Amino acid sequence: QVQLVESGGGLVQTGGSLRLSCTASGRSFSSYAMGWFRQAPGKEREFVSGITWSGGSTFYADSVKGRFTISRDNAKNTVYLQMNSLKPEDTAVYYCAANSKGLVVASSSPETMYWGQGTQVTVSS
Repeated sequence: QVQLVESGGGLVQTGGSLRLSCTASGRSFSSYAMGWFRQAPGKEREFVSGITWSGGSTFYADSVKGRFTISRDNAKNTVYLQMNSLKPEDTAVYYCAANSKGLVVASSSPETMYWGQGTQVTVSS
């Protein structure tokens, strides 16, 4: 089992940047695919980005391509989400996810993944 703790959220103006971090405790972090989802008020949770255990492949929702970058440091048990050119529609609670049974992508089953508690990102217009 793995425990996930997100940090780095906050309030930023349109066009600004934030970097989210998700640190994992537990064994075998490097064997987990990792990723980020988000949930805005009144909306369902949606996929944002994913990364394979090695970091060799990354995946992005169309809405964030070219603006967000996911990366991981297996030595630090941490995955990052660098968010640039933020827009008000990026406002949401961002959740870190870990999957030992497959990728973290839009079609991943939530029940197969471990989740962090979430971190709030608010982009003001």
